[in-house]
Amino acid sequence: MKVLLIDDHPLILSALQSVIQGLGSHVSVIGVGSARATRETLKRDSDFDLVLLDLHLGDADGFELLAELRSSYPALPVVVVSASDRASDVIRAIDLGAMGFVPKRASNETLFEALHMVMSGGIYVPPMTLGSERRAEKPEGDTVPSVLHVVGQSALDSGFQTQPALDAIGLTPRQTEVLALLLQGQPNKMIARELGLSVETVKDHVAAVLRALGVSSRTQAVLAVSQMSQQSGGFAAWRKSK
Repeated sequence: MKVLLIDDHPLILSALQSVIQGLGSHVSVIGVGSARATRETLKRDSDFDLVLLDLHLGDADGFELLAELRSSYPALPVVVVSASDRASDVIRAIDLGAMGFVPKRASNETLFEALHMVMSGGIYVPPMTLGSERRAEKPEGDTVPSVLHVVGQSALDSGFQTQPALDAIGLTPRQTEVLALLLQGQPNKMIARELGLSVETVKDHVAAVLRALGVSSRTQAVLAVSQMSQQSGGFAAWRKSK
């Protein structure tokens, strides 16, 4: 596995390199400290399996670089590793196409779990982020969809040990297929083509999935499913158990 680390703090970059290299001899890690170096590295060689991106870079806004990477290299998964764990930052990163969001205060085990989930085709967001919004006053301008309050309250009530189960939402097999493609960021037309359905039928299925999850947008659905599926080893593992 070939990993590109992007962080402008030399000590953190070095520490992350050591941690990721600890995954095994099959892992090679290249670290860069700027958006410019990122572009140059990927221009020379874009054959990476994963990118870990810090949001605070000296020469670029991390969110803008995330959007650029997802546009230029759509098959390359990007995981944000940030000092922030604000729900608004998590939501924005996922909305821009990040496959995961790991706070820098997380343990090595949490980072490994997140990377495993992403490399298995899932999406990772930190459970603590959602519940912590209940413990402190929200920063000004920080908006959190209602689903995050629901998931966060469940996490808070249970001591952050369990999340609502995917089994509890009662999706049909077809709705599960639609959700799997929705989580990959596929638009309705592509989902319709993949499943051999009409676009109108797909719209009905997507609406049913959002209602079942208690959310109103695709981004909220991604976050909710990520939270729900972490206890069952990820959405892919949950699907196989059906």
